[in-house]
Amino acid sequence: MTQTQSSGRPAVDPTTLTGLEQLQAIGRGDLPPAPIAATIGLEEFGGREGAWHVELVPQRAHYNPLGTVHGGVISTLLDTAAGCSVHSTLAVGEGYTSLDLTVKFLRAVTVESGRLRAEGRVIHRGRRTALAEAVLLDASGRQVAHATSSCMVFPA
Repeated sequence: MTQTQSSGRPAVDPTTLTGLEQLQAIGRGDLPPAPIAATIGLEEFGGREGAWHVELVPQRAHYNPLGTVHGGVISTLLDTAAGCSVHSTLAVGEGYTSLDLTVKFLRAVTVESGRLRAEGRVIHRGRRTALAEAVLLDASGRQVAHATSSCMVFPA
């Protein structure tokens, strides 16, 4: 049975797709994005197997009391890029979860930093664990933060 979304498009069953196909379906609008994407304003979601990127234009609403983008927003961008890079390697019937995220903040980020781009890539993908990294670049291409993430891969 094929269900349709309110847009009239056929609904996609994510359990029949690889991780890469799931992410591509989100990018096309065939599957809904994660709610966090709307919460903080993630944009430009895309990539290929083993590498994924996401962008965000920093707003004052992202600021901490010190007048810079909150570390949690920066960490979310890096976690999304690293995690989606791992997600893009999943076979049908596999899932994953983050085991840890280590973030290094290298420069202050403000609205003047311009559009931010988090670029993630898988460093190692085993049967049960994966290691990924992500860098966060400002509009000038300067690296403002770096992260590594260990993930556990399991049957979904």
